[in-house]
Amino acid sequence: MSAKAIQAKDLHEKMEQGIFLLDVRNPEDYADWKIEGKKVRSINIPYFDFLDENEEIYRPLPADEEIVVICAKGGSAQMVADMLVEKGYEASYLEQGMNEWSQFYHPVTVMEDDALKLIQVNRLAKGCLSYMVISGEEALVVDPGRHIEEYLTLAQKEDIAIKYVLDTHLHADHISGGRELAQKSGAVYYISSGEMQGSDRPYEPLEKQGLLQVGSAEVKILAVPTPGHTPGSVSVLVNDQYLLSGDTIFVGGLGRPDLGGKAAEWAQALYDTVFTTIASLRDDVLVLPTHYADLSEISEAGYIGAQLGEIRRNNEVMRTVDRELFTEKVAHSVGATPPNYEEIVEVNRGTLEVTAEKATELEIGPNRCALHHG
Repeated sequence: MSAKAIQAKDLHEKMEQGIFLLDVRNPEDYADWKIEGKKVRSINIPYFDFLDENEEIYRPLPADEEIVVICAKGGSAQMVADMLVEKGYEASYLEQGMNEWSQFYHPVTVMEDDALKLIQVNRLAKGCLSYMVISGEEALVVDPGRHIEEYLTLAQKEDIAIKYVLDTHLHADHISGGRELAQKSGAVYYISSGEMQGSDRPYEPLEKQGLLQVGSAEVKILAVPTPGHTPGSVSVLVNDQYLLSGDTIFVGGLGRPDLGGKAAEWAQALYDTVFTTIASLRDDVLVLPTHYADLSEISEAGYIGAQLGEIRRNNEVMRTVDRELFTEKVAHSVGATPPNYEEIVEVNRGTLEVTAEKATELEIGPNRCALHHG
């Protein structure tokens, strides 16, 4: 009897209830990037260890619940899962492994009333967040991932037309679907011109468009320049209440300013953003970022977001009014760079073309764009 193959959507549903995962990749790969969740228990036993026919290897595994086996692409996990089934365990495996998990998107409604619906789309494996802002029969999509069918399907389900697509900045850890989604949906694509230097891709410069109107309810989307993470980063303020903050402000930190090789200079810009542009916003504005760094940031309602006042209270750096000290803290707390970020930036700028297979390879690995400051 062979083990059952499951898909990423099935795995996510199991994770919501509680699940035991057996990851059979190399320990280094597991340590760098693994499937996590509030109700997930996970253990790493490399695939090769199961070939030794050592019964001790099975001791840490639960005998009374399902075990989902994970590997990079599915093959090794299937073999181990079959071995477990033969020994009487209840086991299944993620059919295409971490490759498949890296491409799974989960939409959550942040809020909905008669005039506005705001959906956060969580790409869990990457900690990447994108948004669909719906009013009337129109929508704005902010920071879409490259798997644009997710947004086209969502638009069809919501029975709306995508009017605008917007990237808050040139992403460094994942490939944007912004331009392609705009082409497929007939929408206008916006990004700051400062992000697209050297590119011949068509786009509308965001800095020239201070206001976007979406839908019959005249929902206004205000583009707020917030340089720091990258020079052309913006945040998007919806109805003066919801700040789609890109990689500028996170629930648990600020955007890293080092990816252009100008950490100190861009940290200065981030200071001005925090203490000038963002300072004028009310404490009850809900901050909805493009990345998150930790599962604890997922709210009881299932989305990642927090009121600006709460972030200010909990984030020491955002309370560091001394410019020099702020710059020093931010510029020296950057951590490891995102894997392949230079190539990903080139792809997003349009100066490098890659196949879908190469795109998947480039994106493998965790989100490293969020700085986590206490």
